[in-house]
Amino acid sequence: MPDAGSPAASYDALMAASGLGRAEARILLAALLGCDKTWLIAHGDETAPASLAEQARALFARRLAGEPVAYLLGAREFYGRRFAVGPAVLIPRPETEGLIDWALALLPGLPARARALDLGCGSGCIGLTLALEAAAAGFGLGHLALVDQSAPALELARRNAVDLAVAGALEAGPPAFHEGDWFAPLAGQEGFDLVLANPPYIAPGDPHLVQGDLRFEPPQALQSPEQGLHDLRRIIGQAPARLKPGGWLLLEHGHDQAVEVAGLMVAAGFQAVQGRADLAGLPRLSGGRRGG
Repeated sequence: MPDAGSPAASYDALMAASGLGRAEARILLAALLGCDKTWLIAHGDETAPASLAEQARALFARRLAGEPVAYLLGAREFYGRRFAVGPAVLIPRPETEGLIDWALALLPGLPARARALDLGCGSGCIGLTLALEAAAAGFGLGHLALVDQSAPALELARRNAVDLAVAGALEAGPPAFHEGDWFAPLAGQEGFDLVLANPPYIAPGDPHLVQGDLRFEPPQALQSPEQGLHDLRRIIGQAPARLKPGGWLLLEHGHDQAVEVAGLMVAAGFQAVQGRADLAGLPRLSGGRRGG
């Protein structure tokens, strides 16, 4: 059998020589082949076409250099659905799914056909998932708006909305996409019953920014001045004017920012201010209701 360094090699030999763990190498190679992992296990001793072997080695090298698997595959699962992702957007993470759970729990107490807003939407995973889950639960949204200052991010969100057929889950039809800075592109529009955001909340210079996947994710979606509170402060301060009376603002933030975020929400006039823990038990979510 040819060795993995020669132009021709078996799939098993390619994975063994990848320098990666077997499971990770198999995921990447299966994605490159367009097959499932079961096929690759069954056909591992077959010789890979030379051109594909070259592509596989290049893909493995990128992963060894630290490039996130989600970017290499062009997708990441979120709330059981596949979302297209790329370097223009944050990689969806399980911790953020808590925003969806919380929003779904609030929907029965909100007006029928509620209007929802996903601020800093990135891939659209928060807003699009909420629309689909709300429809499945019988509390379909009337309207969904998604805002991001990045045009490439909005393009990915639009693609995900089409791929997931989100328009069919909304009474008003396809989601509305707006390019701009937080609430700015929504001036003059009707208010919202529910606003969700996972804004930048990491302080510039934080050592985590040079570790793991964060090294490759868009800095503008991660970092915020004022110890990570600048964008949270702006959103909280502007949200009451964009929420309908009784509407909710739900936010993700750093595990050490819960007290500050709650204080900002109380100072902005929010009622029923409360927090929720993430999957690791850390206080990562905060929310409050506009009075009236």
